[in-house]
Amino acid sequence: MRKGIDAGPYINHPIEVAALLAIEGGVTNQTLLVAAVLHDTIEDTRTTPQEIKKNFGSKVLALVKEVTDDKSLSKAERKRLQLEHAPHLSPSAKMIKVADKTSNVRDVAEKPPADWPLPRRWEYLSWAADVVAGCRGVNKALEHHFDKILKSAKATVQREVQDIFRIHDEDGEH
Repeated sequence: MRKGIDAGPYINHPIEVAALLAIEGGVTNQTLLVAAVLHDTIEDTRTTPQEIKKNFGSKVLALVKEVTDDKSLSKAERKRLQLEHAPHLSPSAKMIKVADKTSNVRDVAEKPPADWPLPRRWEYLSWAADVVAGCRGVNKALEHHFDKILKSAKATVQREVQDIFRIHDEDGEH
């Protein structure tokens, strides 16, 4: 299950990433689309790289590994490394990364993890924008779609902040 308040099925996210590539990015490359569906598999399941190679081939495995975080590192270090590595990813890995961040940004705005307060959500949106900045130049349509989703997500979070202040003002608190 995903971390969002709706606890949606895990598989929805990788399918959405592949769909974003195909629909918004116009991607038709089968290797890239399969890797998009599998992009979180090594991180989030017990699936081994050898299993991916055996079932989907070495090219798919190479892409999956390129976008896989090392879960033995702290979350802060993984996030730092994503920023550092983004500009050096292959064009296909950059597209997966942009689609992944698009999906995540939408989820953070619309169905965030229950334990994520507004500042953490805003921080994630800013960080995701920085990661995508390092991936730009590979698929203009996909990048434009990310920008549209990010703008909407920021507006959603800002409205929630304004609502909190409005409620406090109505209660006579300042």
